[in-house]
Amino acid sequence: MSIRDWPEGERPREKLMVKGAETLSDAELLAIFLRTGCAGQSAVDLARSLLHQFGNLGQLLAADKPTFCRARGLGEAKFVQLQAVMELARRHLGEKLQRDQVFSNPASVGEFLLAQLGQRHQEVFGVLFLDNQHRLIAWEKLFFGTVNSASVHPREVVKRALHHNAAAVILSHNHPSGVAEPSDPDRCITRQLQEALQLVDVRVLDHVIVGGGHTVSLAERGMI
Repeated sequence: MSIRDWPEGERPREKLMVKGAETLSDAELLAIFLRTGCAGQSAVDLARSLLHQFGNLGQLLAADKPTFCRARGLGEAKFVQLQAVMELARRHLGEKLQRDQVFSNPASVGEFLLAQLGQRHQEVFGVLFLDNQHRLIAWEKLFFGTVNSASVHPREVVKRALHHNAAAVILSHNHPSGVAEPSDPDRCITRQLQEALQLVDVRVLDHVIVGGGHTVSLAERGMI
């Protein structure tokens, strides 16, 4: 049965308009993005099939271009469209942080960092540079690969903090393994960066680790 033949209250688009996007399932949201199904499958049926194929919504969103485009009902046009939607979301969250006092709104920081780092397959170390009101000046991804004292260079972080005339920073990186718990190297590089930035009067407010759809704050754990 085509979605057009469903009761109006069960159609994803109409349901979203009446009840809000947060009430829709992953499959219903994905069906709206897909717009149409395939032969013998409605858009919702196709969405459910894709979620099963990829394992979950996060894995679908994080898929590289070849993997994404090989899936039935997707393709290059849908990949481009999805990347554009995700980038719009990231920019929206970044603009929101620029209006807020970042350190007084940890939920916004977590949302922003999840959007920036949550779907990446390699480790990325990034820094939020803040003014003296703890508002966002800039967000930069500085290092890629294994995050440890050998690959994260305090001198470069200090250089970028001075470039932005930052008063404070929030450090961040992701764990592609999906486990957001801080490791010994995470704590070590945090201490090294605190010491280096203290020399130029820049505070390290937090180090946030992203993994498995969650964030862990070293400040909340009493590690900073």
